[in-house]
Amino acid sequence: MNISHLTFSYENTLIYEDVTLELKKKDHIGIIGVNGAGKSTLFKLILKQLEPDYGSIKVSSNSRIYYLPQVITDELPNSNITVLEYLISARPIQKLEKEMNELYQKMAKEKTTEKIEKRLEYIQSQLDYWEYYEAESILLRLISMLNITDELLDQKLNSCSGGQKSKIAFARLLYSKPEIILLDEPTNHLDEKSKENIVTYLKNYPGMVLVISHDINFLNEVTSKTLWIDKSTKKMELINGNYEQFQKIKKIQEKELKNKYESQEKEIKKLQDIVNLYSNSSGKRKRMAESREKSLNKLLKNRIELHPISKKVNLKMQVDELGSLIPLKLENLSFGYQKDNLLYENINFELYRQERFLIIGENGVGKSTLLKLIHQDLKPINGMIKLSDKTRIGYYAQEHEILNLEKTILENMEEYGLNQTKIRSHLGNFLFTNNDVYKKVKVLSPGERSRLAFAKLTLTKANLLLLDEPTNHLDPETQELIATFLKNYPGSIILVSHNPIFVDKLGIERILHLPSGEVFYYDRKIVEFYEKENNNE
Repeated sequence: MNISHLTFSYENTLIYEDVTLELKKKDHIGIIGVNGAGKSTLFKLILKQLEPDYGSIKVSSNSRIYYLPQVITDELPNSNITVLEYLISARPIQKLEKEMNELYQKMAKEKTTEKIEKRLEYIQSQLDYWEYYEAESILLRLISMLNITDELLDQKLNSCSGGQKSKIAFARLLYSKPEIILLDEPTNHLDEKSKENIVTYLKNYPGMVLVISHDINFLNEVTSKTLWIDKSTKKMELINGNYEQFQKIKKIQEKELKNKYESQEKEIKKLQDIVNLYSNSSGKRKRMAESREKSLNKLLKNRIELHPISKKVNLKMQVDELGSLIPLKLENLSFGYQKDNLLYENINFELYRQERFLIIGENGVGKSTLLKLIHQDLKPINGMIKLSDKTRIGYYAQEHEILNLEKTILENMEEYGLNQTKIRSHLGNFLFTNNDVYKKVKVLSPGERSRLAFAKLTLTKANLLLLDEPTNHLDPETQELIATFLKNYPGSIILVSHNPIFVDKLGIERILHLPSGEVFYYDRKIVEFYEKENNNE
């Protein structure tokens, strides 16, 4: 893959400028950069979903590319075929077999022609490429590797949950045998055992693998090169080494650059002092000043610039009042999308002021649904949800439903009655500055949408936060900032999360298990267990 003088801008915002790189066919490359640097955009350019302003990305004409996006819920077809049928279709073996049998039948009835013989040779070469005799065992190994159960294989594709679809998409990707694999946050829905198996598989993969990930351990294991996209300079830099090695190299480079910068600044000051002192003199001193001025101008022309320090999200939230001692109470709550098929029934619990409360359970049991019920987006079939008169809710939805995709970042903040100066100042705390605020939300990366959702959440002045997978799509540094913010938040929190490291930092007191409705005190082992269970589905 050759990237030549690539320049690309989106809605008047420059993303890359004059980038030239050569990627080799067996490279395994980790792509890193801050949210909004253009990591996912690079994939879209490779896939021809976007066109560059200038320059090109050239891929060998016979190279097949398979892309696994961050959010794959809508990527799989809404089909009633089974999961197994969908996986098998990743290789066109059945189609090739059918054509071959039809040609043999034709040969039995008619005279063999050179055209038929050439077509049969081609089909045989394709069957060899698709490993006709080993294909079934290869697929079974992938199914086992990703812990895909027999029950899931028999399930209709259009009835699978988001977590199940992620695993299915990964299995199909690996089975389809592409020359180039593009992975965008591939470990979001993988348990540790599946992740270990995937790491082993990808390390030995004979084609090109490009990975965008915030999972540092995954990058260190799978990649041998790192592509750094610098949002401030609009450039890319390809460095030999995985993420850990890249970090060491960058630290050395930054230290060397800083030393050169400081040395150059001292020289500039020294020359400037001489020019200032003797520029109005005559004779030898005048000539010395002129000589030093030439040297000074040369230095200034090639002056070293230090890269600006990346800004961090600054989370602040005002809570007008703490609310009641019992801000929320559920009494005999029952719900199902169909009355004869309830998700859960007779759920009872009271939430205490300033409590951190976690909801756990397997995929599909209705954890997100319960948050929607509390937020009054849905109505229970039976029972009651009682909110105190002083309870004010702030809701962070997993799929960012609180954002209007067709509106700009700025327009999404208008409901809070602040003037534009205050809104822009607040958005700046979440790294949306200058013309960024005029971008439509639909063009933002998932990480940027998460930041915007938090920007809205922190303006609600809520004393009860409902948080549905708040760390998805965010880099480790931002996750840490959010954990610190939530730990110090003075209100109550009800949380759905599959991230044990994040959950552990919040001071969770009690856990609600669904669908049983059992409430018990926090135990990290239980959280880890359900993380694995959910990712296994």
